[in-house]
Amino acid sequence: MSKVSNLLIAQCKISLDTERTAVTGEFIANAGLSILMLPRILGRNRIYDFGGIVNDLFDEHVLEECTWVNEDSRSSFTSFRSAISCLRTVCSSPESRSERIAMSAEARVAELNLEFPPPPKPGGVYHPVVIVGNLAYVSGHGPMKTDGTMITGKVGSTMNEADAHQAARQVGLTMLATLRRELGSLDRIQRLVKTLGMVNSTPDFGTHPQVINGFSNLMVEIWGETNGKGARSAVGMGSLPGNIAVEVETIFELKPANEA
Repeated sequence: MSKVSNLLIAQCKISLDTERTAVTGEFIANAGLSILMLPRILGRNRIYDFGGIVNDLFDEHVLEECTWVNEDSRSSFTSFRSAISCLRTVCSSPESRSERIAMSAEARVAELNLEFPPPPKPGGVYHPVVIVGNLAYVSGHGPMKTDGTMITGKVGSTMNEADAHQAARQVGLTMLATLRRELGSLDRIQRLVKTLGMVNSTPDFGTHPQVINGFSNLMVEIWGETNGKGARSAVGMGSLPGNIAVEVETIFELKPANEA
């Protein structure tokens, strides 16, 4: 969240904590004006985030606890909350979600409180990541846990689809650990281009795409609906190295050097 919204949140907290008996219409009007100017500064997704925080601060019990200077103050306050609600409604629409200003990848990782395993060492004669031009080709990764062990099993016999889905997500976390080590920062990545997901499964198992969604959903959580979705294949394998449940390889587009 930007310094602008942090400052406004701090102003709101000060007003409620130290001036609860005199919440004036002037303060609310000024705060509301600042909020309405934020779309140009932060983008609509930031308004939604900030609006949620403001609505939490200005809930109904606050309205009852305040001693209003006059009825205009209460009216201004209520109008302010209504404006925030309208902004939140607009920003939650599919159209506005597609237009969101992307938060940086590293900021999203921190916001989601994601825990990466240690970057795995190559299991053969290859590089984990090879950069050609503005593309990063990432070798196949398995689902390494934070203790350094792998999630193993064959889907359809010793593992169910839900557990395999989680294993695919863990592959994503493992790959992100490697990319951070190789690139220095996930913020160097512009978008996901291509995913090949391989599921260690029995011949009669048929929902490989749903398993690989565990990986793909993680990419969308970090880079968004547009940049987090790429072309994809999801296939079944009779076996995978070390009996790991899922393996994924990818191609990412990197940002120009002056933007990274």
